[in-house]
Amino acid sequence: MREPGSDRARRQRDSVAGRREAVLDLLTNGPIEVEGQLFEASNATLYCRIRSGDMDVACVYKPVAGERPLWDFPHGSLAGREVAAYAISEAAGWEVVPPTVYRDGPFGPGMCQLWIDADTTVDLVALARRADHAGLRDMAVFDAVVNNADRKIGHLLPTPAGHLFGCDHGVCFSEEYKLRTVLWQWRGRPLPGRAVEALRQLRAALDNGGLAAELGQRLSPAEVEATAGRVDFLLRHRVHPYPSDEWPAVPWPPV
Repeated sequence: MREPGSDRARRQRDSVAGRREAVLDLLTNGPIEVEGQLFEASNATLYCRIRSGDMDVACVYKPVAGERPLWDFPHGSLAGREVAAYAISEAAGWEVVPPTVYRDGPFGPGMCQLWIDADTTVDLVALARRADHAGLRDMAVFDAVVNNADRKIGHLLPTPAGHLFGCDHGVCFSEEYKLRTVLWQWRGRPLPGRAVEALRQLRAALDNGGLAAELGQRLSPAEVEATAGRVDFLLRHRVHPYPSDEWPAVPWPPV
């Protein structure tokens, strides 16, 4: 009998959790071997391998030196924002961002993220339209917290085991409301109970100081404060946000 998708997803999360510390250590300290480049990316994005002992993982390495300047985000800050997004995902228990670290590499400091072998049989356009996918809805709430300005369909990474990851979180955490996403199907609808619990968990992590200090290494004090404010706003109103009238609702191209 085929294992139900929810069980497969849980089993994968348990597997990742069991080796997360080892993976993070390898991503942080292991020797990076560049094997190729993802040319469709707007910033320098390198496909690499890291091997140490009996561990061997593929990863994405984005050096700060390869970031293109943006008018609305400080130059050289995108790699750190990707690491901050991982910290938010883990603190809330969403696990929507693959293990991500900030480290030195062959082309200088940058972001290093575990490569996810996505299920290529999944129709991503159809997936992005679903309203009954719990993991996708978690991602929508996560995006609202980090103020993701670029949630495209191609950033969805469904695994064969049924878990959903997302990538490319460099343009997040602006103080100004800039949420642009393809996941608007829940706009104005009440947050599910699991989202409220995750937000409470995130708020507690911010209150104890550890998460705020971690975010402060990658974001400005005002951006950390704005992030906490978005968590409070979602907990107070308990609905999925609406698009802004002053900012395009969907990134272009959406895929």
